[in-house]
Amino acid sequence: MVVLLAGGGSVLMNAIIDKLNKNGHRVYLLTGKKENRFSYRRVFEKYNFSYESGSIKDIIDSIKPDVMVFTGAYDTNFSWESPRQEAVGYTAGLMNILSAFSMMKTGRFFYLSSQEVYGASHIDDIPEEEQQSPKGFRAMAMVQGEEICANYRKTQGTETVILRFDHLYWVPEKGKREEDPCFRMCLEALRTGKISANSRHSFSMIYLNDAVEQLYKVISSESPKNACYHITSSEEINERKLAEMIQEEMDSGIEIVDNTVGMSSRLVLDGGRFKEEYGREIFSHYDTGVKQVVRFMKHHSNSFLTEEDSGGGLAVKAMNNFRRILKALFPYIENLIGFVIFYLLNSRAAESQFVAKLDFYLLYVLLFAVVYGQRQAIFSGFLAVVGYLIGQMGVRNGFDVLVDYNTYVWMAQLFIVGLVVGYLKDQLHFITGENKSRVSYLNGQLKDIEEINDSNVRMKHNFESQIVNHKDSLGKIYDVSSTLEQYGPEEVLFYAAQVLSKLMDCEDVAIYTVANGDYARLFSSTSPNARKMGNSIKYTSMEEMYGEIAERRVYINRNMEEKMPMMASAVYSEDKMQLILMLWGIPWERMTLGEANRLTIVGFLIQNAVVRANRYLEALRNRRYVEGTNVLEESAFTLLAKAFFDAREKGLTEYVLLEILAEGENYEKVAGTLGSSIRQSDYMGILNGGRLYVLLSNTNRENAGGIMERFRSAGYECRVDETVM
Repeated sequence: MVVLLAGGGSVLMNAIIDKLNKNGHRVYLLTGKKENRFSYRRVFEKYNFSYESGSIKDIIDSIKPDVMVFTGAYDTNFSWESPRQEAVGYTAGLMNILSAFSMMKTGRFFYLSSQEVYGASHIDDIPEEEQQSPKGFRAMAMVQGEEICANYRKTQGTETVILRFDHLYWVPEKGKREEDPCFRMCLEALRTGKISANSRHSFSMIYLNDAVEQLYKVISSESPKNACYHITSSEEINERKLAEMIQEEMDSGIEIVDNTVGMSSRLVLDGGRFKEEYGREIFSHYDTGVKQVVRFMKHHSNSFLTEEDSGGGLAVKAMNNFRRILKALFPYIENLIGFVIFYLLNSRAAESQFVAKLDFYLLYVLLFAVVYGQRQAIFSGFLAVVGYLIGQMGVRNGFDVLVDYNTYVWMAQLFIVGLVVGYLKDQLHFITGENKSRVSYLNGQLKDIEEINDSNVRMKHNFESQIVNHKDSLGKIYDVSSTLEQYGPEEVLFYAAQVLSKLMDCEDVAIYTVANGDYARLFSSTSPNARKMGNSIKYTSMEEMYGEIAERRVYINRNMEEKMPMMASAVYSEDKMQLILMLWGIPWERMTLGEANRLTIVGFLIQNAVVRANRYLEALRNRRYVEGTNVLEESAFTLLAKAFFDAREKGLTEYVLLEILAEGENYEKVAGTLGSSIRQSDYMGILNGGRLYVLLSNTNRENAGGIMERFRSAGYECRVDETVM
């Protein structure tokens, strides 16, 4: 198999190259830079071209790779110091590569992404089809890369596969910074002797060797069944446990600082799709992978620390102090060595007629003034004067040397030149440092401005949305009133769920009717997800939710409990709870006081419509029921059955219509016998020219069997009527 890899030098790239070489594949490499200085493992051919180069197509045409891997999220060619600019280059380079690759019409293209595309917290393990929620330009660029690959797969037929790695970590290179949680904690331990950990932050990590093994299984398969896979260990760990593992391995007085604040945060990718298709075995668990990282960083701590770092233990602190002292003394030691060299050169120059006129001491002072500045210029000037006096006293009397004005002229010349050059060097160094500091400060300010601008943009969109929604709410209030009023009294509750879904911008809405003091019965819903609590619930046992709605407040599921709705509210009539409104599909960022107020207002609208409908039905009770029974007249029952049928067609409810085979019997007698066998939410009525029917609300054929058996036990046969209304 011919494999073309695209990406900068990194531990991951070297590991992929090693894996492919060991399995006998021919590996080509596109470095992404014209002047590439990274060292790579053995590859068949290396191309130092940028991703935007017009030669990419020629390279791909000449190689004709069976597989191309773009390292994407782990490409070291992108530093992301200026995220906006890097994002433009990132997407442009990927587009150029994919457009060239798609023209080949063969081969598979693999794009490496990461868990960063899911910025928000998720209660469950995140499946591949979960909608991305990136935070920051880097994550957005990765999502755009995924979308580009998906578009080429859809429109061009290019076989693109997205591989998302879940907090990939590895043993770093000396002095190289990484972004994974394990590296950050180890570096913090080495620098400060402390590790800050939040036990509410949970995630999973996968070690490099396991990730490359899973990567190889996908790229070496003949035809992957899916367009996206999660590469993960699925082994959940929180910051506290990880910090404790690092602390145990460091063994140098590391202190863990409990930083447990805020809401719980969990980000774990679901690797079920990969496991089902390829099988998965994790070799490097946390007890081995983390230890390897800690041991390496501890052994090579000097490469990761700076002068300002305090270090994690006595040995590290002593080493840091020694390095600091050595660094301060090094220019003076170097100056002394330079003096010895120039002293010897000056001594030998006196014997040569070609270089006798050359002033080696002046050159010596100039050299150190240019390299180190005024301080070393003074020190080298002092050494040069000492060397000059020693040399002169070897051929002349010491007193003659001291009274010779040429000696002082030479010394003045030496110090003036050295100090001037040293001053210029110091000024240049100061200006350069000042410019760097200013640029660094301005870059920091720019990042702050970008963050503030992003925050302002989000607030602007939120306010715009609120204003638009506020303006729309006037129209929506009218729509709600007019829409619910245009339906018959029997239909109001069905379409109230639909209207609630529209107003709250939520696809998963359920409305429960309170049957008695403890139980509520599902009346209508807008999706299968909204019905997952079942057709009947004991709402009083849901303490947190019941406590809120009983006080006529909106319940908000702030703990993200999976079995509870995201928001819920109750509708009252004459101080009695009539309905419970449940919303399941509300994202975390919308679970705010504003949304709660919005739900309260919508609840009042629904309450008005429902109460009005109930009063209307109650007023017509004598005209709707057969006298002396709870059996609906044919006209009233026909309207009710049609309302249920229309609602079922729109996915708002389920029902079963049973025909009671009691022809010729008195309705009052049948109703009295069967009345105890039906539920409070079911209806009995007359249809089709005098036949008796029972409508079982929110029931399917399977659940109707129990009620049918009760009817038979009471002495009446029945059958399901599939008549289309």
